[in-house]
Amino acid sequence: MSTHARPLADWLAAASDDALHHLLSSRGVRPDVAWQDFFDAAEALLDPTALAKVLPTLTAAEATALVRAVGGEDPGPEREALTALALLRPDGTPYAPLVSVLAGRSVPEGLEAPAPGAASEAASAHAAERAFTTVAVLADVLLIAREAPFALLAGGAISAGEKRQLTESGISAEIVDALLSIAIDARLAVAADRRLRTTAAAETWLRSSVAERWTLLVTAFRDALPRGVRSADGGWIPPEAWPLAHPWDPSWPERSRTLREAARLLGLVAEDGSEPEWAATVRRGESTDPAALVRLLPAEVDRIFLQNDLTAIAPGPLLPALDVRLRGIAARESAAQASSYRFTAESMAHAFVAGETEESILEFLGGISLTGIPQPLNYLVAQTAQRHGLVRVSTDEETGRTRIESTDLHLIQAMAVDQSLRPLALASHADALTTRVGRETVYWALTDARYPATLVGPDGAIPVRERHPAPRVSTDPADEADLGALITRLRAHQGPDADAAWLDRELEAAVRAKAVLQVTVGMPDGSTRELLLEATGIGGGRLRGRDRAADVERTLPVSSILAASVVAP
Repeated sequence: MSTHARPLADWLAAASDDALHHLLSSRGVRPDVAWQDFFDAAEALLDPTALAKVLPTLTAAEATALVRAVGGEDPGPEREALTALALLRPDGTPYAPLVSVLAGRSVPEGLEAPAPGAASEAASAHAAERAFTTVAVLADVLLIAREAPFALLAGGAISAGEKRQLTESGISAEIVDALLSIAIDARLAVAADRRLRTTAAAETWLRSSVAERWTLLVTAFRDALPRGVRSADGGWIPPEAWPLAHPWDPSWPERSRTLREAARLLGLVAEDGSEPEWAATVRRGESTDPAALVRLLPAEVDRIFLQNDLTAIAPGPLLPALDVRLRGIAARESAAQASSYRFTAESMAHAFVAGETEESILEFLGGISLTGIPQPLNYLVAQTAQRHGLVRVSTDEETGRTRIESTDLHLIQAMAVDQSLRPLALASHADALTTRVGRETVYWALTDARYPATLVGPDGAIPVRERHPAPRVSTDPADEADLGALITRLRAHQGPDADAAWLDRELEAAVRAKAVLQVTVGMPDGSTRELLLEATGIGGGRLRGRDRAADVERTLPVSSILAASVVAP
């Protein structure tokens, strides 16, 4: 065992539970580590691999302070933070293993940057327009993800294929990563089961006003910023300094580019690097006020024109709540300050699957239309309502198989020979079809094949089904309680005689390594004796080894050993 770990073990034993929790979570310690006591913890934390792992998390100021400390200088105001990370002793000197880990590392110059200047009226207008567009495009991305969650690669990014599909929807692939970063920070999307899915919070956000949407995104963006770019007042340092905020993190250049792009997309930074009025207060850590931004945004409308060609025209940006519901009934064809939507048989069928009814659709459209409801649209709604539910999917209580029924036998015959449904292995049974595949899977397969399917429960009721229900997002770290259990376990092995426990561990380690020890032995008359002992075994409270000076085997009571240190070969 390294003697360098002893001071840290003593510090850990004396630290509060809060300090230990901060250290363990900051160092990325897993709750299920096999540590038994603070000696194990100290050795693991000072392992070169563990030290190299924590260095990328350090801010520029902390990295600079650490370099100064290794060089024998005062680390300055960052001493407390570095001590809390178990990198420096309380006196500001580095633990010995850190010196070799830091060999060859330096901190680049130019870490300071002036605060951005105030944006001109024209630059502010462009920033406001970009923020408005970003909020609208992010809503589009979330609506797409709600219907078909994005598959994630092993590293957590979405694939090039997914980006290509977003591009086909009119979303630039260049901003996808920044948009998803904004959504995840705001807890509007979360990675679950190797897919990026929308959350319950996204449903509320989608129906909020543009000002409310922007405020939530900006506040979440600021709160989620890494430590290196956060300022002492709760805001952020000048964006020009962000690229060097974590100088020892090899992934930081790309991460900082994504963050700066997110700031630009949210209208927090103008194209020329200046700062709009509404961004200055957020940067200083003050409350987010969108008033100055809203003054530059186009007014939202709450009415549309319904036309005989089954299209709808919004004469301006439609209120988000109305837009989201309308897009559940119609397909949006163009997105601009005057958006257009088209009603189709498929979009209407989708609305009925989502829980709309003939009455609810007509009431909604009649309430927002400036031109009434044209006859072709009325006919399309009625026709879709008549077809919806023609195919009923249920579970046969006797056999447990999924049963497909319909009053239209032509539909049953069509499904029986439909090649797209072959994976379901449908079998004819009287005037129905059955399969071993679960009813939920069958229902969505029929829906995808554009059959007017309805899922029927055991009581005959027709439940509304969400294909990809929003996962719950925890606000607390999942392992917080587990780290508490780890701390409790470490304290349970904290004995009253730390010196004796430490000596036992040093002797056991020396025996395993067949090391040579300089042993100080207490004699019965109160004197001490120094022995150079090649450790060969320990047990029963006794240390065995060969005395190199006398060339004889000795057995010493561990209780008589006052000190022991490994002699370098």
